[in-house]
Amino acid sequence: MRKRVENHAQFHLDPLFPSPETRLARGPESWCIAIDMAREGVIGLILGCLAVFSASVVVADNPYRFYTWTVTYGTVAPLGDSQQVILINGQFPGPKLEVVTNDNVVLNLINKLDQPFLLTWNGIKQRKNSWQDGVLGTNCPIPPNSNYTYRFQAKDQIGTFTYFPSTLLHKAAGGFGAINVYERPQIPIPFPTPAGDFTLLVGDWYKTSHKVLQQSLDSGKSLPFPDGMLVNGQAHTTFSGDQGKTYMFRVSNVGLSTSLNFRIQGHKLELVEVEGCHTIRNTYDSIDVHVGQSVAVLVTLNQPPKDYYIVASTRFTKKVLNANAVLHYTNSLTPVSGPLPAGPAYQMHWSMKQARTIRWNLTASAARPNPQGSYHYGKVAISRTIVLANSAPLINGKLRYAVNGVSYINADTPLKLADYFNIGGVFSTNSLQSVPSGSSASLATSVMPASLHEFIEIVFQNNENTVQSWHLDGYDFWVVGYGFGQWTPASRKIYNLVDAPTRHTAQVYRRSWTSILVSLDNQGMWNLRSAAWERQYLGQQFYLRVWTPDHSLFNEYDMPSNALLCGKAAGHHR
Repeated sequence: MRKRVENHAQFHLDPLFPSPETRLARGPESWCIAIDMAREGVIGLILGCLAVFSASVVVADNPYRFYTWTVTYGTVAPLGDSQQVILINGQFPGPKLEVVTNDNVVLNLINKLDQPFLLTWNGIKQRKNSWQDGVLGTNCPIPPNSNYTYRFQAKDQIGTFTYFPSTLLHKAAGGFGAINVYERPQIPIPFPTPAGDFTLLVGDWYKTSHKVLQQSLDSGKSLPFPDGMLVNGQAHTTFSGDQGKTYMFRVSNVGLSTSLNFRIQGHKLELVEVEGCHTIRNTYDSIDVHVGQSVAVLVTLNQPPKDYYIVASTRFTKKVLNANAVLHYTNSLTPVSGPLPAGPAYQMHWSMKQARTIRWNLTASAARPNPQGSYHYGKVAISRTIVLANSAPLINGKLRYAVNGVSYINADTPLKLADYFNIGGVFSTNSLQSVPSGSSASLATSVMPASLHEFIEIVFQNNENTVQSWHLDGYDFWVVGYGFGQWTPASRKIYNLVDAPTRHTAQVYRRSWTSILVSLDNQGMWNLRSAAWERQYLGQQFYLRVWTPDHSLFNEYDMPSNALLCGKAAGHHR
């Protein structure tokens, strides 16, 4: 939907920091001066400006939005007991990042925690720019009492996304927030413009400190069952709207491990978008949202004027946790009443069946003025198939999680920097096989090589009794198939090769498989990980190195001048 996007920048109105209008008129070289001169000196300024100016053909005509975010600890009581959480600019959850397609974001992140810290931008593709992805394989963490300025573009994207901490177990303490990317005025959306929209960050929550949870994982123990569920950092909240109008509800699962089901008492949910993909406008009584996923639904307030329950409840758990909110009609004089609306009576089969009904709207405009379905993914030859099986082995007597028998360990040097400076001994490109081997589990800093412009099939094989959720940075992909049991080549017979949705996070049901197709058109070092943070932290991840020997700014931007250097990259010249 179209929405006026406010700029929350803090602008310095002196000759060194010109006004926003002057900066936009002058182009990227001028804002580079404003940001970098005071901190990096004249030589760093010149190098940084040249690097940014080299990419100006891509970004110079699009607006710049400037932000300063400070990360601190604070005390809140979301489940009734006071506990330490991570705040951004004093907010829990963090500020909403609202931009328009192709806006350039310049965000200075100041770390006032007692631990190194990073934010990752979940679902923002970082086109040609894995330097800004904000994970340990691409970026040095920001030391305490220091800062880093992210510079990235919401390139050719519209939709509902999130950000969250990628370091340690910080995500269990907060630091997450919403990213809403709105369309440019000339791009039509495939539904009537809603009267407004509401953002709901929903997820499981622990009363226990993130440091204690991390110690538990480090000792080889799994996390306990969550203590509750939150909506926008609260156990209870209210959303108000006018009777007869239609509103968009953007629902993101920002929890650590638990799938959820979302529903509103007495109201239908019309699905219109999943993670930047406009969908066929199917109507549901409730919808499952798995860890790391986002959906947008339209809700028409067409019931008698009163208040209604909004419920998000855990899925596939013996004990069901609920987070309750209220939909308040502005002309209501009647509070919520009656029992909470019941969730689905059925489990895996119901959820998989619903997932198969989510389909790409082929006629809807994408972020560019062309239909989403103009790329016929089902007719492209697959260059290779990768089968990834998750597992939970014991390694050295402690619980780990693995992909094809390899449990990932973080290096002290970001893989992207090691690759850029040709530093050996940081990661391995032969430890992880493209199909499960059945060999004993091992530890490695695993990278899977891939060529730019490959078109690959990835099968996620889940032989465990827990629902998995897989995320790929830098891309969206077509989720073409779900099935129970073991995947075989014959499983391709049930693939949706016409209008499968594109997503950045896909669920895999218990003892089941999920297949995706990916066009590797974005060069860089990209994290493929479990979105369940315990599993990610204990090794269920690796990096996909999408590369071509042809060095060109059309394929990938150069290392930014302000890149933090650490580990074996410390002391190298940018």
